[in-house]
Amino acid sequence: QVQLVESGGGLVQAGGSLRLSCATSGRTFSSYVMGWFRQAPGKEREFVAAISWSGDSTYYADSVRGRFTVSRDNAKNTVYLQMNSLKPEDTAVYYCAAGHMIFYMDFAAEPRYNYWGQGTQVTVSS
Repeated sequence: QVQLVESGGGLVQAGGSLRLSCATSGRTFSSYVMGWFRQAPGKEREFVAAISWSGDSTYYADSVRGRFTVSRDNAKNTVYLQMNSLKPEDTAVYYCAAGHMIFYMDFAAEPRYNYWGQGTQVTVSS
């Protein structure tokens, strides 16, 4: 069993930055692909970014590529999402997720992730 706890959300002005963290429990963190998803009010949850177990491979949604950076520290069992140049349309609840044995082509596939955090709210004002 893996437990995920997100933190770092908040209110920021457009153009600002936030860094989200996702702390995980369990001794097998380093074997999981870690993903970030978000859900805006009235919309379905969507993929944001993912990182391989080693950190060597990352994948981003087109809407955030070049502005967001996903990283992980396996020694701390933590994955991060650095969000720069934030836009009002980035407003959402952000969730981290963990999945085992996910191939790169499936990094954005929500059903491939087995464990989810409770989410953290990010609000970007214009």
